Amino acid sequence: MIKETRVENGFVRGVPGADPRVISYKGIPFAAPPVGENRWRAPQPAKDWEGVLDCCRFGPISMQRAPWLTQNIYTKEWNVDPTLEMSEDSLTLNIWTPAQTVEDRLPVYVWYFGGGMMEGNPTEMEFNGERLARRGIVVVTINYRLNVFGLLAHPEITAESPEFPTNFGLLDQRFGTMWVKRNITAFGGDPENITIGGQSGGGRSTQMQVCSPLNKGLFQRAIVMSSTRFGGYDVLTNLSSCRTLAQAEADGVEFFKEAGIKDLAEARALPAEELMQKFVKYARLENGLGPGIKFWLPVIDGNFCTGSFSDQLTTNKRNMVPLMISNTADEGRIAPQVSSFEELEALAARNFGDRAGDFLDAVKADTLEETLKNATYSPMELGMRLYFEGTAKEYPEINNYAVLFDCEIPGDDHPGTFHSSDLWFHFESLGACWRPFKGKSYDMARQIANYVASFVKDGDPNCCDCDGVPQAEWKPYTQCRGQMHYTDVCKQEDDSFETPVMRFLVDYYLAQF
Repeated sequence: MIKETRVENGFVRGVPGADPRVISYKGIPFAAPPVGENRWRAPQPAKDWEGVLDCCRFGPISMQRAPWLTQNIYTKEWNVDPTLEMSEDSLTLNIWTPAQTVEDRLPVYVWYFGGGMMEGNPTEMEFNGERLARRGIVVVTINYRLNVFGLLAHPEITAESPEFPTNFGLLDQRFGTMWVKRNITAFGGDPENITIGGQSGGGRSTQMQVCSPLNKGLFQRAIVMSSTRFGGYDVLTNLSSCRTLAQAEADGVEFFKEAGIKDLAEARALPAEELMQKFVKYARLENGLGPGIKFWLPVIDGNFCTGSFSDQLTTNKRNMVPLMISNTADEGRIAPQVSSFEELEALAARNFGDRAGDFLDAVKADTLEETLKNATYSPMELGMRLYFEGTAKEYPEINNYAVLFDCEIPGDDHPGTFHSSDLWFHFESLGACWRPFKGKSYDMARQIANYVASFVKDGDPNCCDCDGVPQAEWKPYTQCRGQMHYTDVCKQEDDSFETPVMRFLVDYYLAQF
């Protein structure tokens, strides 16, 4: 076991986990503090330290509106600790390693947390990497800048740094991953076998890292959870889009004006807490990530991000690494908001033009209720299928894998498979949850984590359970368009699992690219 080791800035000391065969290192600085003149700059190298850094506790979480102030399902689920230290000096990462020596060269899984790039942190209890690490991989979670600290653009910043004028949180993720590539051998990891992954805002981040031309060779595969949303009824929306630099600069100018900030120098001089308060008011974040907020998307800056990542993924203008993409059964499903067949026909004409008849054929039923049920679909699933079919056309040798998470989530709130509920299973961290999970849930979490670790190792999720019995076969998308369906068991669905409306939408949107 590697309990003490040297990285590029000095020695670090870890601590054994609940399983003493896994050593954790928490709060390792991977970049200089992004404060003062480094506020709204691309991340800079960390400074060396003297002696041995004890890595026994997480670093501070990034500046944000404290998520535990909002009473909702997420507060009860994991935003439970109001004593977490928050600081602008937050660029640290955490490592769990089961390696016996630095020569082990174990596969590496780098995780970006979610929260819409407006809030969140890697210290949440569901992100404990120990259980995944027990499967013979090194797990890393990276902190990064959020909200106004991570996504501000402004003409003064562009003039000062035209190469990296914004997307600072995404650059933090990249910088942290580059640190991993340079240093992970010190923890028994293989720098040539890195998988990146994330969920929600972290999944969006993962897609952007996959599409960035700056990341060629940085990682070998990626896991994207609950963030491939595409399409919509009435107003067609692609929520995987980005802002242009001009739009983002205009947002920054508007923020400075509303916040009473004269210029960039004044903004950099503000205490972080005061700047955060101004942004909370500007973005209408007083009640958290609810309706009506001003949501800042990442930015097409022409360097790190060269286009809409959903378009790039669909048309293969990306780093062509294997992907595993998942969504939960109950998150974000949409249906036409109409009250008659006539209104549905009008909606179809507006949205699909001369293909309106094909859409209506795909969803028609005897009653309006059944027709609308047939027209209901998951935009997350649609995005996944667009990406995977785009890959299959040009790169059939790349094996991508699709997941539908539909496990029972117990509790007196009867929540269904809400957004983020799969994280407990992904990290096999059910034991930290308040919910009354029973044996079948623990069995599913163990098998799901097996699939994840196997994909991290070599890009193929197929594996055996710990009793040596093979788990359900998982076919890549090129062989079977059905998703791996997590319910009470793991089951590979066949092509018939795809609904007629989904097939119509995939064909319709692919024709637009």
